[in-house]
Amino acid sequence: MRVGIIGCGGMGVTHMLSLKALAADYKIEVAAIADVREAAREKALSIWTEAAAFWEGMELIERAEVEMVLICLPSYLHTKYAVKAMEKGLNVFLEKPVCLKEEDCRLLLKAQEETGARVLVGQVVRMMDEYRYLKELIKSRVYGKLQSLTLWRLSGMVDWGFENWFRDLERSGSVVLDLHIHDVDFLRYILGEPDSVQVNARKNKEGMPEQIVTQYRFGEVIASAEAIWDNPKGFPFEAGYRAVFEEATILFNSNGKDKLIEYHRGGEVKLPHLSSEYQVTNSTAGINISEIGPYYTEMKYFLDCLTEKKEIEVLPLSEGVGSVRLCLKELEMALNNN
Repeated sequence: MRVGIIGCGGMGVTHMLSLKALAADYKIEVAAIADVREAAREKALSIWTEAAAFWEGMELIERAEVEMVLICLPSYLHTKYAVKAMEKGLNVFLEKPVCLKEEDCRLLLKAQEETGARVLVGQVVRMMDEYRYLKELIKSRVYGKLQSLTLWRLSGMVDWGFENWFRDLERSGSVVLDLHIHDVDFLRYILGEPDSVQVNARKNKEGMPEQIVTQYRFGEVIASAEAIWDNPKGFPFEAGYRAVFEEATILFNSNGKDKLIEYHRGGEVKLPHLSSEYQVTNSTAGINISEIGPYYTEMKYFLDCLTEKKEIEVLPLSEGVGSVRLCLKELEMALNNN
């Protein structure tokens, strides 16, 4: 399978690295790359040396001989490139958030319905070992029913995007649609749509949310999720959760010495051993992502769905749209907070 990558920044490079690893077992190659920045194109070509280089993504869609494209552009550009790729008959890997507006949600779903395109959304948390483990604990009830769940995603100042697009509400959707959406999507994945939502947000002087704390009710389960992305530059990125079950509390902290710990009602403390499908750390992307494993698993899943003609059940476009819609609701509430 010949793949084109549109957008060779941090996420584009991360996916290039996962595809490079997958090429050992799959007949796959990155045959074309596109980015308006010369330095980004050069970095991409240092990883996939035989790829054709394009300045603009639309040119790649029109001219490159590929069967699949990865759209790793700034969020506000996702819709037009994804729709064009679908209309061209290509399989599409679309980074999160799939879009930033309700009208684009409808446009993406309409394009998929009319073209029959296979689209997978890069909500990668669904593929992370610690979160998959939590999902299985909820399903199996091995520690009883889930009673509460707290999630967090904390970052230093996010100001490294092309033309500083993260710092523009209209182009990024703020911390809500860029960072918080990971935990929103995971909550929907494991618990469905919330019965109630309460939002507290801190905004900057331009009125853009920089920190959000949302409380949810899913039946008997109470949940909360916090995201912040304007801590000082030296602040280390951190994600985690605390899940309270009837018989145990599970704590995950991405920066912890022991990342995953189980505290049992009888006083026992366990350190679960999770077996990763692929575990490699690579800082080439130059962003706060260095663990390639979940992106490898995510892409492998898409390749398997395509080659085996299986339904995309874990990361379909409809789910990406559903998470955007809930985040848009939260963003509106955040913007209306005093």
